[in-house]
Amino acid sequence: PMKSESKKATPKIRVLSYDFKRPERVGKEQMRSLQSLHDGFSRNLGASLSAMLRSIIEVRLISVDQLTYSEFVYSLEIPTCFNLLKPLPLDGNWVLDISPTLLYPIIDRMLGGSVSTESVPKRPLSDIELRLAARITNVFLKELQCAWSNVIEMDLQVERVESNPQLVQIVPPNEVVGMVSFELIMGAIRGTSNLCIPFNTIERVGSKLSSNSWIGYAAARKN
Repeated sequence: PMKSESKKATPKIRVLSYDFKRPERVGKEQMRSLQSLHDGFSRNLGASLSAMLRSIIEVRLISVDQLTYSEFVYSLEIPTCFNLLKPLPLDGNWVLDISPTLLYPIIDRMLGGSVSTESVPKRPLSDIELRLAARITNVFLKELQCAWSNVIEMDLQVERVESNPQLVQIVPPNEVVGMVSFELIMGAIRGTSNLCIPFNTIERVGSKLSSNSWIGYAAARKN
């Protein structure tokens, strides 16, 4: 009888698995804020790129995910247009990656050619192509600064451009980052762009992401 009582007294323990390689650094509310903020950004980016290129470009927000920096880097094409950004006054670096699948047709358009679905050359951008790509990157940065203005006033600058993302380590491989992925569509051309935001760079503005202050951006841009 004593044994049966002790068995009844033993509490059931629920064991949950925890992946230490992919810890959750940002809460659901902040992730929703990042989703809404960059959804508004994507619409305004599409309008700005369309005006600059005089061709309709649609930009869609695909996803906002948490993953490790190594997972982000190894998900990218090689070669690519890997822009290392300085998000002043924040510490650390962000990354803006623009797929060559999209970038080469846009550059052709900027040089007066037509948008072609021909195969994209598997080589790094030349010096002239880098200068033209910088015009596209600058539109991204301008719209990003506007999108984040109600969270923090930033001066986003390109520190350098690399073609092989695996040679750039802005944080330790297992550091958790946010990856904001976009699809850009120009006629028959489709390509992706990814924004990498290490969460340790935005920890001090995390409380503002949880508030509704950023909502004013999308409303202000529509008016």
